[in-house]
Amino acid sequence: MSQSIQITDSAQGYLAELLEKQNVEGIAVRIFITQPGTPYAETCLAYSRPGEEEPTDEKLDLDKITVFLDKNSVPFLDEAVVDFNADRMGGQLTIKAPNAKMPKVNADSPLEDRVNYVLYSEINPGLAAHGGEVKLTQLTEDSVAVLAFGGGCQGCAAVDLTLKDGVEKTLLERIPELAGIRDVTDHSDTSQAYYR
Repeated sequence: MSQSIQITDSAQGYLAELLEKQNVEGIAVRIFITQPGTPYAETCLAYSRPGEEEPTDEKLDLDKITVFLDKNSVPFLDEAVVDFNADRMGGQLTIKAPNAKMPKVNADSPLEDRVNYVLYSEINPGLAAHGGEVKLTQLTEDSVAVLAFGGGCQGCAAVDLTLKDGVEKTLLERIPELAGIRDVTDHSDTSQAYYR
């Protein structure tokens, strides 16, 4: 049973009131993340009538409510907090899920997860200012990360500089096991070509 997510007393109280208004016996709340582990992750709360939950969901029996957590979303809900702040307008339910966009990684995580983590947490926020982003397209058998530059970085004259200086340096510092990185549009590698 996962206690990775924290649902505050005020949030439980607020959700309990909402559930009561549905007038459905045994209704619960279901929490799931769409596109977990990507920059587009969204954390969602939904009503879950009896039988609407998935058989693999994790069930949390809290003091005031029952919550179902989508199994695939659980690792991404680590350290998540659901809170309710009452104010004169009635209040607002907030969900903070710091790891929704990227699973927490550690030294034992697969190399691919760790490369993605560095890209999403450190590199892309800087490139976003220029309308660019970097994605990992593959990890070769000899631990070379092949990256695709999108948005403002594509076809930009400085992409070689950006790639060689910033991205490569950061990735190799953070993940020493990487043998190197290559741009997916890098045509200097002719080992796969038919001509010599």
